[in-house]
Amino acid sequence: MHTTSALLMVRPSSFAYNTQTAASNAFQQELQELTPEQIRLNALAEFDKFVALLRAKGIQVLVIDDTQAPEKPDAIFPNNWITMHQNGTIALYPMHAPNRRMERRQDILDLLKQHYQVNHLIDFSLFEKEDKFLEGTGSIILDHENQFAYACISPRTDLVLLHIFCDTFKYKPIAFHAYDQHSVLIYHTNVMLCIGSQFAVICSEAIHDPEERRLVLDNLSRTGHELVEITLDQLSRFAGNMLQVHNHEGKHFLIMSEQAYKALNPKQIENIEKYTEILATPLYTIEHIGGGSARCMLAEIFLPKK
Repeated sequence: MHTTSALLMVRPSSFAYNTQTAASNAFQQELQELTPEQIRLNALAEFDKFVALLRAKGIQVLVIDDTQAPEKPDAIFPNNWITMHQNGTIALYPMHAPNRRMERRQDILDLLKQHYQVNHLIDFSLFEKEDKFLEGTGSIILDHENQFAYACISPRTDLVLLHIFCDTFKYKPIAFHAYDQHSVLIYHTNVMLCIGSQFAVICSEAIHDPEERRLVLDNLSRTGHELVEITLDQLSRFAGNMLQVHNHEGKHFLIMSEQAYKALNPKQIENIEKYTEILATPLYTIEHIGGGSARCMLAEIFLPKK
């Protein structure tokens, strides 16, 4: 199955600007005009509105409350540390920033085991000791139907670990390098590529190497995806950070932020809406401070229900 109808989200307790991730995430910006408490309350309001929108459309959301201690400024982005697979496997991932490693919580795994069949746990986080990182579906965009794993290599996405992941889960790796409008390596693949069931949203101009660009575009086309190209400017407004899901009736939705939606032009929207309804939600504080958007907040649950 390409999409899921069940999502895990973590309601933040201490959302804040994370100095440990800022060096490799060009999207993060400090907001001097807001107090830390205002930032935290804004993020909570955006989070709760997002969850309500998803549930109103019949999408199942398992909300976990972040723990107050230790403080985890990026706990709102669980897709970086966990993936949950149809065969009952959970995988845990090595995180680049030390203060993000605390986001991996045993109580969350225990809760998942209560509701879903969990047969196997694969812990890639041991590679943190070797300074090798692979941050879940931030680093890897999975084409579940065709068994391809797309990844732009960066300090947070190690090529060796990508191959280990692919060997483990029987995916074929498509690795490349991608850069933003300032020629800085893009920190996570999921800000420049989204693969839907019949379409793919991609910023191919971010891939400077012509052979790498051709490899990615040809493979996406060959596997039946209509390409919706976005610009580097649209990428900077999170127009690549999207996730397709379905609800209990099988209706498909493409989830994105309001900023991302407003960045798209009418033709791009028309091309997407041929295949799926768009769901957009305001995430301005979370995007500005956290440097991540709607897709980053969603960990897909493909596990079989008990």
